[in-house]
Amino acid sequence: MGSLKLVTIKGIPVRIHITFPLILLWAAVQFGRGQSNVWQGALFGVVVTLLLFICVVLHELAHSLFAIQFGGRVIEITLLPLGGVAQMERLPDRPYQELLMALAGPVTSGVIGVGLAFLTLFLFPLRIWTDFLRALSSGGKLPWSYLLPYLAVTNLFLAGFNLLPAFPMDGGRVLRAILATFMPYGRATALAVRVGQALAWMLGLLGLFGRDVFLILVALFVYTGATQEGRLVQLKTALAGLRVRQAYSHSPQAVHPEDPLSRAVDLMLEGFQSDFPVCDGGRLVGMLTRNGVLRGLREYGPQVPIHTVMLREFPIAGPEDDLFDIQQRMSELGAEVVPVVDAGTFLGLLTRQDLEEAYRLVTAYPALLPRRR
Repeated sequence: MGSLKLVTIKGIPVRIHITFPLILLWAAVQFGRGQSNVWQGALFGVVVTLLLFICVVLHELAHSLFAIQFGGRVIEITLLPLGGVAQMERLPDRPYQELLMALAGPVTSGVIGVGLAFLTLFLFPLRIWTDFLRALSSGGKLPWSYLLPYLAVTNLFLAGFNLLPAFPMDGGRVLRAILATFMPYGRATALAVRVGQALAWMLGLLGLFGRDVFLILVALFVYTGATQEGRLVQLKTALAGLRVRQAYSHSPQAVHPEDPLSRAVDLMLEGFQSDFPVCDGGRLVGMLTRNGVLRGLREYGPQVPIHTVMLREFPIAGPEDDLFDIQQRMSELGAEVVPVVDAGTFLGLLTRQDLEEAYRLVTAYPALLPRRR
């Protein structure tokens, strides 16, 4: 949602978010300002930003290829105005694997930066570096000969910045991987999250006292990323080893595909169920969600047959599936409910409420539900 596919590399879709043009607009304004030729400066800014994001794709690809090598699965890489994000279905399990995966990105950026720096020295006289740094600090003219040194410096900065010990930067994962070699994974994550949040506060205060809006935004980004990572690992730790059969609702109300939509409305008003399996002779043929009910009422009225508005394609879960994996899949798809099916037989529904209840119970009393490793 909200992104366009650009290309597929090694089976990994690379997508661009619809807000990405904002960074190009920002670059055009920033680089054009103060230049004798505004349009040339703006064009320089757009070109260097596009080339930089190609380097960002290589950075994220390095993470992704290492993750795949260690048995992970990469869903996609998305380019955002503030950088790139590799969305992974599962991270490597062992600390050394996560360490190598996390370091792969900054190392790639560093290699690109050093390579471009040597290429600059090969193509231009040594003084180009002093001229470039002087122009960069004073806001002077930026000729096209500065393109390579600018990319070199930016890639080296990207490598260093990503090694800061804070989520969602790579340095946060590096710190957790190191800590996880001599303490439990959950505790290592909690410590790494606290370090990241402390760093975010420091950056925020520096930005506030220095009136640097960009630094304040970076601080918010770091703090939010650290907090989200902490919550995700808390959830993973709580649900680890639990199976779908231990959490799903066994006897939900079902509807028939030929029933009028008003039948589902009556069931919703009578109880707390808002999503319904659509069954024909005991066979699951569709799912009727709350949004489907509302859309059907608006577009067709209460007498429309349920098969007109039901979903015919939807994710399903098996009773022995890992509960955390299913929770992640539901989050990725934005699904509120998944039917539980075993060998073609419909068993029940797993809802977000079921997941939240399991999380609360296990957090309150970890020994309450038996686990299978």
